[in-house]
Amino acid sequence: MKTEIRISSQIIDIQTCINWVMLPESGGIDVFIGTVRNATKGKTVLRLEFEAYEKMAIAEIEKIAAQALAKWPVQKLLIHHRTGVLAVGDVPVIIAVSAAHRDAAFEACRYVIDTLKQTVPIWKKEIFEDGEVWVAAHP
Repeated sequence: MKTEIRISSQIIDIQTCINWVMLPESGGIDVFIGTVRNATKGKTVLRLEFEAYEKMAIAEIEKIAAQALAKWPVQKLLIHHRTGVLAVGDVPVIIAVSAAHRDAAFEACRYVIDTLKQTVPIWKKEIFEDGEVWVAAHP
């Protein structure tokens, strides 16, 4: 199996994700770890809430993974995204990519996270000290 895709309310185990993509023939592993930051546009963030249209989100992520595998010589690709309430410092998303050479791993990883944020139906609500707002899960 070349890909592992998961949307879950469970805490993401970063080391387990990295271990899953590691292979003896992998010369490069690139990992993107998205974290909940403490401020957005000068406002203090108390927490984030993520929701997903899971069936459609999984299908979209599978398409992104297939595109990355077709475009770069990737050996393994992992995409995990959390849903639910996350505190500052929590990890809502991890992308891990292994390839024989670092360029393919870097480029595929960047493509996956950028495309995921543009096309996958995952939404976040930012909760501030003075209110809240629903936003797309991209900047």
